[in-house]
Amino acid sequence: METGIWWTAPAESESGRLIMVTGRKDVEKFRSNPRFGIRIEVTWKYTPASDGMPSEEESETMEQVQEALQEVLRKDPVAVLTGIYTGDGSRDWVFYSLSTHIFGKKLNEALEPFPLLPITVYCENDPQWEEYDEMSRAEINLD
Repeated sequence: METGIWWTAPAESESGRLIMVTGRKDVEKFRSNPRFGIRIEVTWKYTPASDGMPSEEESETMEQVQEALQEVLRKDPVAVLTGIYTGDGSRDWVFYSLSTHIFGKKLNEALEPFPLLPITVYCENDPQWEEYDEMSRAEINLD
C-alpha cells in the first residue's frame, strides 16, 4: 500500500454483511487544496466467498491493480487514494482528484498490463469531502 498513515476497521453493508474499511489519515495537504474536490469511486464487483470477501486469487489481482494505480499516481499526483471498502461482493477504491479527465488517463495507464477487469467508475463533486468524513467515522480509536 502506498506510503501514508492507514487504518482498517470492520463495518456492515446495507445487507448486514461484513465490510472491511481501510482509510487514509494523512490527507490534509490534498483536502486543503480546493482543486481536489472530485470524488472518484472505482468499483470491482466479484462473486463473493461465503464470508463476502473475494477469492485469494482475485484479492491478489486487486492488490496488483491498486499498486499499479498508486505507482502511476506517485509519479503524477492528480489524485489521492483515501479509502478502500472490501466485502459483500465489491471492492471500492475512493479517490479525490483534481480532474476526471486526467484521472481517467492515469487509470487506463495503470490498467494497461491487466486483462479486461470488471470495474466501473463513478465521479461526483464532493468539495467538502463528505464521503471521507463519513468513512472516517468507522475508524476505531484505541487511544
